[in-house]
Amino acid sequence: MVVGPDTLKDVCDVQFDEVDALLKAAFPTDSEARLVRQLRADGDMLHEFQKPWMGKIGGYLALSRMKAPEGWACLAPMAVRPEWQGGRLAEGKSNGALGRPKDAAHRRPWRFGTRMLQELQSLYDIPSKEFQDQLPKTIVVLGKPSFYGRSGFNLKRAQKLSSPYPLNYTLILRRGDDVPVETLIYPPAFSE
Repeated sequence: MVVGPDTLKDVCDVQFDEVDALLKAAFPTDSEARLVRQLRADGDMLHEFQKPWMGKIGGYLALSRMKAPEGWACLAPMAVRPEWQGGRLAEGKSNGALGRPKDAAHRRPWRFGTRMLQELQSLYDIPSKEFQDQLPKTIVVLGKPSFYGRSGFNLKRAQKLSSPYPLNYTLILRRGDDVPVETLIYPPAFSE
């Protein structure tokens, strides 16, 4: 029995409008939707993922190519349907489409954002060298350390980076335990 959202899937061209609507609903302005459109237009979008549930895109995340360092990516934006944020998907007395009462095992919240990040982080645990070569060397995210830190992103390992954004909100996900010394140059869409 399916008791939660599917695994991450690629976003297809036919889903761009649904992604746009999700981004506009999840954020107070349309800035993130414009960012995604510009990253696509500039050819800087590396990968777009969605987490489907009940025939809808419940969550979305984008990886874009950093201009520097080479082989690095930036995670932004990430969005979850407002009605499913904060684990609200699993709340209530029935499990929605199935209409049956939930037992204790199925009552815990389905946190789209956390699950998307955990799936992304788990890709870095796959030992295949061939698979590892397909992933960005490092993924940078600008955000809340307590949220991203639960899913493998590390604040301390980012502290020797030079960035146009505050380092106290800059985290990285990468293999190993080194502390890279690099200058971050984001795609032009981030400065617009």
